[in-house]
Amino acid sequence: MKQLYINGNVITIDKDRPRAEAFVIEDGFFTAVGSSRELCALQDGDTTVIDLQNATVLPGFNDSHLHLLNYAYGKSKVDLSQLKSTKAVTRAGRQYIADRKIPKGKWVVGTGWNEYFYPDKHILTREDLDAISTEHPIVFTRNCVHTVVVNSLALEQLGIDKDTPDPPGGIIRRDPAGRATGLLNENARYLAYDKLPDASKEEIKDMLDMAMRELASYGLTSLQTDDFETFSSKNYDVILSAYQELIEENRMSARIYEQCLLPSMERLDGFLGKGYTTGYGNALFQIGPLKLLVDGSVGPHTAFLSREYSDDPGNFGVCQFTQEELDALVLKAQKNSMHVLCHGIGDAAMERILNSYEKAQTTTKTPNARNGIVHVQISTFDILKRMKALNVVSYAEPVCIDGDMHCVEDRVGHDRLKESYAYRTMLDLGLRCGYSSDCPVDSVNPIVSAYIAVNRKDHTGWPEAGWYPEQKLTVGEVLEGFTMGSAYCSFEENVKGSISPGKYADFVLLSENILETPPKDLLKIHVQKTFMGGRQTYPPEA
Repeated sequence: MKQLYINGNVITIDKDRPRAEAFVIEDGFFTAVGSSRELCALQDGDTTVIDLQNATVLPGFNDSHLHLLNYAYGKSKVDLSQLKSTKAVTRAGRQYIADRKIPKGKWVVGTGWNEYFYPDKHILTREDLDAISTEHPIVFTRNCVHTVVVNSLALEQLGIDKDTPDPPGGIIRRDPAGRATGLLNENARYLAYDKLPDASKEEIKDMLDMAMRELASYGLTSLQTDDFETFSSKNYDVILSAYQELIEENRMSARIYEQCLLPSMERLDGFLGKGYTTGYGNALFQIGPLKLLVDGSVGPHTAFLSREYSDDPGNFGVCQFTQEELDALVLKAQKNSMHVLCHGIGDAAMERILNSYEKAQTTTKTPNARNGIVHVQISTFDILKRMKALNVVSYAEPVCIDGDMHCVEDRVGHDRLKESYAYRTMLDLGLRCGYSSDCPVDSVNPIVSAYIAVNRKDHTGWPEAGWYPEQKLTVGEVLEGFTMGSAYCSFEENVKGSISPGKYADFVLLSENILETPPKDLLKIHVQKTFMGGRQTYPPEA
């Protein structure tokens, strides 16, 4: 059966035909795009006509990097993301235990705290969590997900004392007397995470189903997600099986491109040995790149920098791999037709990543590797130029400045910021950019990303002139980054990213014309309907 949509304001993101009024869908694909008049001439007795009544239509949004399963898992945790003080965190923890009648001795897990929104900027410690409970081990993850804080009972159960060494790639934070403060950075987080129980496959399926349906309400039809280490067992076979069963049960509300976090040669060898590599899968689920977490984040001083932190002399951050270790993993993936995506926030981390990419390119002569760096925050213009020369894709995350702008100048100083979070420069240099949210770290709503990227202001409208406003983007550029840009990241620009004949019929209807809405009013726009393969995913059809 044909579906003919007419009388729309269709923003196609197709450079050959940027605007249209109508399109035809057959068997889940766009088959014709044009004016209402010319496409009405194509209808026959098997055609259903839908009048868009001048609604604004876009291709379905595609988030180039997020943590879907972690986002879903977080729904069962104490939500600390909107809290503005240590006292509010304490109240929320106590209320959670009381409301859910958590038995003594059972772990209490929370997520999303950020001390930069507290009046005193107080970083949580074990004493703060002890005020919630001394009878429950507690672990609360910071919003950046690179730091956790645990209470005294948790430290005791983890066996962490004055003599416990830092794990490789991790830091156990201590007070001047050498006692653990409760803060665990980077790989030290897993000392706590490894104690938490796994979810069953059925629970994982329900989590993913719920999260995909929720994200459809933001117009998202494709998700490039890092799921493998959400639970302590790090059992990717269970997660892959969960997705396969969701497909068989017709419960997929998004197309998934799995970014495979496999941070050791043993795990990568085992994965490749099972026949998995980039592109394995189908239209609803594919294996994507090898994902490697190379450094930390700016907030907890763990992004890996070439110069010490301005507010923490002697600290250059944390790097998870030596150059040789990173070289070996990247080369192994490249030789097995797997492209690579590395988390890189600090400039020293990005240089190390680019060294590995350049070496692998030289060795394998891969003409279209499309390796990437996600975040690209404390950069330099020379790093961005090098990315362009090596055809490295920027999985940029403009929404991150909503929070970072309140702390990052303290961390790295004004001079370094002049070449950081440089989204305008990336485009001017011709870098390929696919935009991301890093959800649940930041808002998954692409409209929020557009507001932040275009205005360079936080949700309150600060600062009035914009934060380093020379790096502002246009709305059209943000839309392209969340459509064609992200499709390029997954080698799918021929089937996704624009409303064009031959591509999946993934599209979204907005409440207003986003190209004519004043930048300050972008947050007023909302998604009215979302379709994947011509099937309505939001609101869900009865």
